[in-house]
Order: sequence, then structure tokens, then C-alpha cells
Amino acid sequence: MALKIKLVRSLNSCKKNQISTAHSLGLRKIGAVTVQPDNDATKGKIKTIRHLVAVTEE
Repeated sequence: MALKIKLVRSLNSCKKNQISTAHSLGLRKIGAVTVQPDNDATKGKIKTIRHLVAVTEE
């Protein structure tokens, strides 16, 4: 199982840890999409930036 993560809001004026979390997932620009494994580490990262991303199961 995998998660498809899309950055839907800007990283401007976000906290540094939120920006670094988005970058660690491979999200740098609005509209960027990445596929990540469905595990606890990925879910923790998503929880940190849940207000900036849209997540769908693949």
C-alpha cells in the first residue's frame, strides 16, 4: 500500500520544521505530488503538515 501526497498550500510563513518535513517528503512547490510507503514514519510526517497537503491511498 502506498500514499499519494500532494502539496496544496504554500510553504511560505510556515515553521522551519514544517518546511523541512515537506522537503523530506519531496514536496517543494505547490502541486508537487509524491508517492510514499504507508508506514508510521510517513504518517507522522503527514500529521506535521496535514494542513498543507492532500493525501489519497494508492
